[in-house]
Amino acid sequence: MNQSPIIALDFHSAKEAFTFLEPFEGKVNVKVGMQLFYKEGPAIVERLKGLGHSVFLDLKLHDIPNTVKLAMEVLASHGADLVNVHAAGGQAMMEAALEGLDKGTPVGLKRPSIIAVTQLTSTDEEQMRREQLINASLEQSVLHFAQLTKKSGLDGVVCSVHEASAIAEVCGKDFLKVTPGIRLADSHADDQKRIATPNTARLAGSTHIVVGRAITKASHPRIAYENIRTEWEGLSKDE
Repeated sequence: MNQSPIIALDFHSAKEAFTFLEPFEGKVNVKVGMQLFYKEGPAIVERLKGLGHSVFLDLKLHDIPNTVKLAMEVLASHGADLVNVHAAGGQAMMEAALEGLDKGTPVGLKRPSIIAVTQLTSTDEEQMRREQLINASLEQSVLHFAQLTKKSGLDGVVCSVHEASAIAEVCGKDFLKVTPGIRLADSHADDQKRIATPNTARLAGSTHIVVGRAITKASHPRIAYENIRTEWEGLSKDE
């Protein structure tokens, strides 16, 4: 998956998703989450891949190791470029997920990259302490999960922009740091608590950004996408 912005296709149906994508020229990076995958099944991934798009299949698996291993073995056959689990599932679960991906990837093809969710960008420190009973700081929790993810052999993590730089320091610049919660400066935060602009993400060392409503709910989604892409890539309007 290249480093262009990943558009979150948080739609109710495949028809809505493909209608939305019609104005976009060429191939783009897209995210298929639970809502669309549970509605349309694996066919949505295969259809997007058939059109040349790169797909982040965002299902955040979290279960006992064997269950996750078998699920990843199946998901690997659908052609997604990037998949994920919850780091809170532990090292054995993450290692099993990777094993399942390796086993399920068709011969001759590259296995999907796999990342782990550290703390959701809708979670703040007070909530983490109260509901998860984690007494460390939010950044310490994220860094702990990132290091555990790397130790498990995975390719990177989902994190907020605010932890990307610290993760790069302890896990390396090549360790994927996929950051949702991206908004332009004049956009609404919605239900995200730890948000940032594309420029902030770039400077912080994020390797990929995921953008949903700032594009999909914009009056002119293609223009919104290009504005975000320009800011993310550090280009001037004239380039």
